[in-house]
Amino acid sequence: MNGANALMQTLMANDVDVCFANPGTSEMHFVAALDATEGMRCVLGLFEGVVTGAADGYARMTGTPAATLLHLGPGMANGLSNLHNALRAQSPMVNVIGDHATYHRHLDAPLTSDIETAARPFSHWVRTTPDADSVPLDTAAAIREARRRPGRISSLILPADAAWNEVRSSSVQAPQAGDPQPAPLDGEAVDAVAALLPRAESPAIILGPGATLEQPLGAAGKVAAATGAKLLTTTMTSRITRGAGRVPVARIPYPPDQAATFLAEHDLIVLVGAKGPVSFFAYPDRPSVLWPRTAQVVELARPDHDLTEALDGLVDALAAGDATARTSPLELPQRPSGELNVAGLGALIGSLLPEQAIVVDESITSGRTLVAETETARPHDWLVGTGGSIGYAMPCAIGAAVACPDRKVIVLESDGSAMYQPQALWTAAREQLDIVIVLFANRKYKILHNEMRNVGVPAFGPKAQALLDIDNPAIDFVALAGSMGVPASAVTTMDELATALEGALAEPGPALIEVRL
Repeated sequence: MNGANALMQTLMANDVDVCFANPGTSEMHFVAALDATEGMRCVLGLFEGVVTGAADGYARMTGTPAATLLHLGPGMANGLSNLHNALRAQSPMVNVIGDHATYHRHLDAPLTSDIETAARPFSHWVRTTPDADSVPLDTAAAIREARRRPGRISSLILPADAAWNEVRSSSVQAPQAGDPQPAPLDGEAVDAVAALLPRAESPAIILGPGATLEQPLGAAGKVAAATGAKLLTTTMTSRITRGAGRVPVARIPYPPDQAATFLAEHDLIVLVGAKGPVSFFAYPDRPSVLWPRTAQVVELARPDHDLTEALDGLVDALAAGDATARTSPLELPQRPSGELNVAGLGALIGSLLPEQAIVVDESITSGRTLVAETETARPHDWLVGTGGSIGYAMPCAIGAAVACPDRKVIVLESDGSAMYQPQALWTAAREQLDIVIVLFANRKYKILHNEMRNVGVPAFGPKAQALLDIDNPAIDFVALAGSMGVPASAVTTMDELATALEGALAEPGPALIEVRL
């Protein structure tokens, strides 16, 4: 058995049975090992950002790591933007990054780079395996580290000779990675929060990633019912279970002035696996901290704690077990018709969301009404970009669709962001994934128009305008999607959008609808 086969055996023995890949020469023995491995699903991405973004989406929906296969330092570098998003989403992931054979590195061949140094800012754990005999234990260590709460990025660098050389042990047993336990909760912190909440005039509980799923939200809803606390989550939250029958949680707005106003009333802010909210960027003459300085900020639990256990403990400390959490009713929005407008998009999409849909939202400025208008839609999951690196939505949807093949995945995408990772369309077509992409085409980076004003530049000339608009030439997304095997259409009215979306939702497989605003 060579090192590549030992790596595959260890992945499979630890239930890592999906690999998103973009291999090269140094990974050929890994690719060959796939043929000898039953049960491993390997999904090809034509760009490494699709690979890392798909592994992120898979982890968000399963809570478990997939593997990625990346080609040396430059291949890893192509995937770093979505690796950054995955790190911020607290998504577990095992990256296998090929490298030159150990005896070849000193020759400084064209693809040589310092992979470890490049990987460290985007990984929690990095190791270069030295030889084939080390592969099984190093792979198990990578899986174990990825499984640590709240979800971590492991990057295992695999030199080519460690992959092709034979493992010298005569009977290789795939080691078990184990299941690392969460950090122990601080009972005093739970009691302290339980004492503070009833005394606060306007308390808020900010729920981080992992606390916005159905079970912890149920406990948080009981706390809110018993204390009057408002349930909030950060602007960029990896996954929220929402819709009818779920406990609603309000996202803190993205614009800093709106966010500061939104938080201004609160005198107590309780953090549950979350950081105190700060503005996404610094702006001249504006504070970066968004909560009122008069508010008391306390931490119930860190991200590496079991957040459901922490909230259940708070319910017990408040004697709120019999409290009735408020849940969203099923109230579908009135379906708009007529001319396309941003204000009506949320109502239309909310009225058509199918049961248990997975929504991956990168609609940016075109989707400002989507969250509010879908609060009482049928039960669904909502995934949002977490690290601010755009182009995440279509790759993330690939992983979500692989993880949940029985659920419809709906991507709310903007035209500027879509052009960062359009190769995801090809993978969706090749795998026949059940993904509907609703692409809002306003032919500009509208958010950057807004940001120019936010930084104090209210007017700008043609040179600046040329860097913020993408209408010359206009991108034909119908033709682009079709060239990659995804059926596509364009709409210019609400009625056309409703018809196209109903048709796409009724059929299996991928589809794209270009909404020409």
